Amino acid sequence: MACTSCSTSDGGAPKGCKNNGTCGTDSCNKLTVFDWLSNMSLPNGEAPFDCVEVRFKNGRKEFYRNTENLTLSMGDIVATVASPGHDIGIVTLTGELVRIQMKKKGVNPAGNDVAKIYRKASQKDIDIWTVARNKEEPMKVRARELAIAQKLEMKISDIEFQGDGSKATFYYTANDRVDFRLLIKDFAKEFSTRVEMKQVGFRQEAARLGGIGSCGRELCCSTWLTDFRSVNTSAARYQQLSLNPQKLAGQCGKLKCCLNYELDTYMDALKDFPEFDTKLITEKGDAICQKQDIFKGLMWFAYTNNFANWHVLKIEQVKEIIAENKLKNKVSSLEDYAVEVVSEPEQNFNNAMGQESLTRFDQPKRKKKPNKKPRAAGEKMIVPNNGNNANNQNKPAIQKNNTQNNTKSGIDQKENPVRENPNGNNANRNRKKNNRKKPNGNRPAGAENKSEEPRKPIIIKKNENKE
Repeated sequence: MACTSCSTSDGGAPKGCKNNGTCGTDSCNKLTVFDWLSNMSLPNGEAPFDCVEVRFKNGRKEFYRNTENLTLSMGDIVATVASPGHDIGIVTLTGELVRIQMKKKGVNPAGNDVAKIYRKASQKDIDIWTVARNKEEPMKVRARELAIAQKLEMKISDIEFQGDGSKATFYYTANDRVDFRLLIKDFAKEFSTRVEMKQVGFRQEAARLGGIGSCGRELCCSTWLTDFRSVNTSAARYQQLSLNPQKLAGQCGKLKCCLNYELDTYMDALKDFPEFDTKLITEKGDAICQKQDIFKGLMWFAYTNNFANWHVLKIEQVKEIIAENKLKNKVSSLEDYAVEVVSEPEQNFNNAMGQESLTRFDQPKRKKKPNKKPRAAGEKMIVPNNGNNANNQNKPAIQKNNTQNNTKSGIDQKENPVRENPNGNNANRNRKKNNRKKPNGNRPAGAENKSEEPRKPIIIKKNENKE
């Protein structure tokens, strides 16, 4: 089935989608039906069903009678009866399945209210139809401006031109009744065409516009859902859902239609449950239901004087206590009927293929290890000296003096590493007086450390013990 808005290009392929005449998007195959009876042959002497289903813009479908016995198949563009003039649509269903669809929609196949098909659309009909469809978007913008100028509380959601371009239908939404008589005059004067106003609900508007729901799929109303039933908040209460309007509302601003999908299953499961406001009378006090698990058949009760402790009971045990209370008998306590809920073990991933974790290709962060390599004998160690600490700058000189004193006194010295101070321009050059050392106890009293001149980088070589 080709796109309605772009099926007029050369070769029969749609303009917008490049799928050679078929497209799986929402705009092309909205509310499509699969003909599962197409492969079945009719019995001998049985005439084919003479009605077909024709789809127009945004999923609007009508049933028409093929009085001219045209050879029609899915995807054919036909000209149908309209008031006034004719309309252009696409055949979406033929054969016996149309009879089932008409029965489902409540349409009598033998009735006189079924319109007929004129002919297959010619190229001239398709050209006029295409020109009319291209006018819809700019007209919608202008129509909204005129409605705002009239200060009408309504929203122009969509415009649909008839196939021959003689009439335009304006679809709008409004909360209350709107007097748009002056607006119709402005539309007829502005667009020079016959105008028809049609109010739709918010759900129908969302179905016509389409979109993606919170489930990640296309909206049900725009793909397959045709009958819109009312949805109440009781549907969410029965399913024990949080009454959060942001999560329960759809794009139309109303409650989601999918809340009704599983409601019947929950209602069947709740038939065996006692009422939620049931009160159990025991010797320890009255108990009120706090929570229930519909599919596991469990109910949680708590005493009115102690709501912190909940007791789990099966629905059979609850019914037994209720039967005793009806006989004006009190059970001893809920603890006698309580069930221990065993927590299910967590199901971890079973590594059946012998694969490692998902982060096996990530490079681990390497920790910086301190350099603990032993230095060889006689290796020089460079100690940077930035001149920030005068006490640290004097340490090499003091170490040299102590080494000389210890050597003169005959003390055995271990192998000391050679240290070098590469920073010759240090604070010692600016502070000559501070570099003069006090007499050491191992030296003679009269000995002085002659360091009057500026010091050069101090190199301490390996000390050899004197015999």
